[in-house]
Amino acid sequence: MTDRIQNLNVILDRDIREDDVQCIVEAISMIKYVTVVELGKPVDMTDHLARSRAVCDLGSKIINVIHEHPK
Repeated sequence: MTDRIQNLNVILDRDIREDDVQCIVEAISMIKYVTVVELGKPVDMTDHLARSRAVCDLGSKIINVIHEHPK
């Protein structure tokens, strides 16, 4: 017997305006077995800071790899 799944999380590839995301919400609502589609929390400064830190950390790691392995 296989496990049963109760819910799915959808993560967007970028921040989308609330009025522009409504068509996505409506499309997901039309999928078979979907009962409820809820919008996530609005983007705030904490989100932007976390993304900026992640980009800086990744950039630093890439630079370190390049410097450790010269051609």
